[in-house]
Amino acid sequence: MKPKFNIKNIGFIGLGVMGMPMCINLSKNKKFNVSGFDKNAGKNKILTKLGLKAALNLKEIYEKNDLVITCLPGGKFVEKLYFQDKMISFVRENQIIVDMSTSQPDLMTKINTTIKDKKSSFADAPIARTRQAAIDGTLAIMVGSNQIIFETIKPALELMGSDIMHCGDVGAGQFTKILNNMLLFQNVLALSEASKIAEKYNLDCEQLFQNISKCSGDSFALKNHGLNSIVKDNYPNPAFSVKYAQKDLSYAIELAKKQNINTPGCYNLNELFTKAIDEGYGDLYFPVIKKIL
Repeated sequence: MKPKFNIKNIGFIGLGVMGMPMCINLSKNKKFNVSGFDKNAGKNKILTKLGLKAALNLKEIYEKNDLVITCLPGGKFVEKLYFQDKMISFVRENQIIVDMSTSQPDLMTKINTTIKDKKSSFADAPIARTRQAAIDGTLAIMVGSNQIIFETIKPALELMGSDIMHCGDVGAGQFTKILNNMLLFQNVLALSEASKIAEKYNLDCEQLFQNISKCSGDSFALKNHGLNSIVKDNYPNPAFSVKYAQKDLSYAIELAKKQNINTPGCYNLNELFTKAIDEGYGDLYFPVIKKIL
C-alpha cells in the first residue's frame, strides 16, 4: 500500500539509554532532517557535540516536524507529556505521532482518539532487545497502526530496528511488547533459579547454559541474559533496570486483572522485583533478581 504522507522532518523526544542511540541512527540517513529534545539539558548538549540538531523546546519539535517520535520511560511520562503538559495541543493536521515507549494500550487508544480529532495520525511502536541493539540499529519494533501509517513510518523505523512488525491497530504494539516482556521476565527467573542450583552443586554454570542452548531449554534469554549477565554476575547500570521491568510487568498484571485472569507467575515475579528494589538493586539490570533467590 503506497503511503500518502511525505516525511522530511522528524522530531525525537526522549534521549535516554535507548532513545539517544535511536535518535543518532535516525540522523545518519540524510533523507530526513532530524532534531532531538530531552528535558535533561545535558542530553541535548550531547546531540550538539555530535554535530546533530537539538530543538530549543518541546513546542518546537511539534511545530517543525512531519513525524514526531516519543521514547519515554513509561506510560505516566507519556500521559504527562501529551495531556498534563498539553503537548497534544501542538499536534498539526496531517502530522504523524509515534510513541515508542512501553505504555498501557488504553493510553494509546486515548491519544489516538484525540489525535484523530485533529486530523492527524498516531501509531504505537514499542521497542524490544538490548541497549546494544539500540546502538547497532537492530531493535525489534512492534507497531500498532493502520496499514497506511505503518508503510509510511516503516522507512524511518528501519533505521532503528532490524525487525519491524505490524501487530494490528493502535494498541496492538503495546499488547505485543507487554506480553513479550512478561514471558522474558519469567524465563530470566527460571534461568536465575537454575544458575543458583548449579552453583550450589559446584557445576560450571556457563558450561551448563552452553549445553542447554543445544537442547529444548534454549532461548533468547539464555543466550543473552543467561550467558552475558547471570553467569557473570554482571548487572550494569544503565540498562533495563528492575524498576523498569516491574513497570512493564505491572501493565501485564493490569491487563490480566481486567479480564479476571489468574497470573501467579506475574505475582511471584512482582514480589521478587519489589524485594530487589527494597534491597537496593532497583537501578541495576533486572537479572539481578538472582541475588535475592
